[in-house]
Amino acid sequence: MERRILITIDHDEIAPRFDLAMEVLILRLAEGGEIVARKSLLLAHPSADELCNLILERDMDAVVCGGIEEEYYHYLRWKRVEVFDGVIGSVAAVIDRLRTGTLNPGDIVEFSGAQA
Repeated sequence: MERRILITIDHDEIAPRFDLAMEVLILRLAEGGEIVARKSLLLAHPSADELCNLILERDMDAVVCGGIEEEYYHYLRWKRVEVFDGVIGSVAAVIDRLRTGTLNPGDIVEFSGAQA
């Protein structure tokens, strides 16, 4: 079963705040961890409400972000979206952890050397 994951990014790092993210990476991961599809989107402006709408419109299974306001966290969880919040580190390291199923909320990750 594929998983659809949205990652808020700021250059090559996880965006520090969900509500200020201007770019996202959308991944589709196969059950074995292979990347089936990868797409970057630049947002017109930062907006937590519009980001939540994008997450629901694209039927995301999970979101990876830095800080997120409690209101948006609970809203996404209520909509059955898994939220990996408080994550700090490089996008490549986060993708590596997602592929191996070892990413947890609050993780500070460093690149391990695997190519994403």
